[in-house]
Amino acid sequence: MGADRKWQCPGLNDTGDFYRFFDATPQAEFLFACVQKTIEEDLPEEAAFLRRYDAFRSGLSLVVDMPDRLSDLLFRFLDRNGGQLSQRARAREFAALSDEEAARIEAIYSETFEG
Repeated sequence: MGADRKWQCPGLNDTGDFYRFFDATPQAEFLFACVQKTIEEDLPEEAAFLRRYDAFRSGLSLVVDMPDRLSDLLFRFLDRNGGQLSQRARAREFAALSDEEAARIEAIYSETFEG
């Protein structure tokens, strides 16, 4: 049996129930688990990180005045290097910082994120 003139294949049986109402229970359960994890774990962790980050930025602004782009770079360097500025970063990107300022900034990072 082929297609008719309107390119429709006639069905021999009533098959609508097989595809019209599929069981989406596994998908709904997966979505629920994802939303639950987001609400119970991810959002509180992100909110805590943002509070610590804001505290770091506030402490940093008490030590030195620098553009947001540079303070974000400073944070990334500290975060990747265990709270310490590398010698390369001190010599290049943050050469304007004194030893005392660098030590105070590292202490602020340590108190905020490690303590």
